Amino acid sequence: MPSRPHTGHTHIAAQSDAEAVARWLAEYRDSPRTLRAYRREAERLLLWLEREGHGLAELRRHDLDAYEAFLASPTPREHWVGPPRPRHAPDWRPFRGPLSPSSRRQSLVILQGMFAWLVEAGWLTHNPFRLMRDKRRRLDNRQTGIERYLERPLWEWLWQWLNEPPAQDASLREHYLHQRRRLIFGFAYLLAPRIGEMAAAEMSDFFLRERRWWWRVVGKGDKLARIPVPPDMLELLEQWRATLGLSPHPRPGEAGALLRGLDGQRRLGDNQLYRLIRGTFQDAADALQAEAGEVAAAQVARLRAATPHWLRHTSLTHQAQAGVELRYLASTARHARLDTTAQYLHSEDEEWHRQQAAHGLPGRAPEPV
Repeated sequence: MPSRPHTGHTHIAAQSDAEAVARWLAEYRDSPRTLRAYRREAERLLLWLEREGHGLAELRRHDLDAYEAFLASPTPREHWVGPPRPRHAPDWRPFRGPLSPSSRRQSLVILQGMFAWLVEAGWLTHNPFRLMRDKRRRLDNRQTGIERYLERPLWEWLWQWLNEPPAQDASLREHYLHQRRRLIFGFAYLLAPRIGEMAAAEMSDFFLRERRWWWRVVGKGDKLARIPVPPDMLELLEQWRATLGLSPHPRPGEAGALLRGLDGQRRLGDNQLYRLIRGTFQDAADALQAEAGEVAAAQVARLRAATPHWLRHTSLTHQAQAGVELRYLASTARHARLDTTAQYLHSEDEEWHRQQAAHGLPGRAPEPV
């Protein structure tokens, strides 16, 4: 990696690309989740450049296309892709698998910001992202609509499946896992948290004010918010606390994580929670396939593709379909822009499809409008 500044007027103390990037990352030290995501993307780029024999200053416009293609298929796979491991482990790898189109866009968004900062800091003289002709399409991570969610009939089937009680001879461990899984999926569906927010949730984050229950959450950018707790979520919380041997409702200042390991004390980490939800989706897909066969092939495929973030999308989409006003939906989602929240409104698609059905071939009675 380069061991000297790239311009004669640097404004940061750094002797290498890695040190310069570390200075940029330090700007996010007060936002741990953002810092973790940004570090991951910066590290991936630096490792790729190192393997290519280049530094940040040598990155050109055509390299961005090559890097985006690499994100879609990190090869050689054995060098780049592996299961979750501690960063210092010899079998650690920077990827869990190929990145989806939206994840690739997000990576480019983050790296564009990093390059802009490094240019401003005098470490680099140019930002190749500014040369992308289709920069707005590539780097605008907003989409015209949300597609990665479970449609209501599939969600209703999944929730029914999650609520099937354990066998009569089930162990205490199996009963514990059953209640924890119900809480996780119910929490994700009813309050639309991000996975990091779920993992970080404390018992004391649920509090009573003016005889109403709220959930206190610190989200992106360390922004504090409070979300109304609906009756179904309060009931799930009461059942989960009973499983843990606790009183029905959290007390002010009560210590302890909401989501816990098998010992009933240890917090579930982000990676553990991610794997648990993904594993549940796979188990559900197997169950639906065995139950319905080829008739449900499309639904089985969606379950196999689903990730934890699909639960947030499912929650917000179903709330929008239920008639929750956009301003309240935006507050639940904690979006800075209403047009981001508007992606969850599918009513115009439904009306468009209904009216389009009136347009048909000769000899067929038109659909009523």
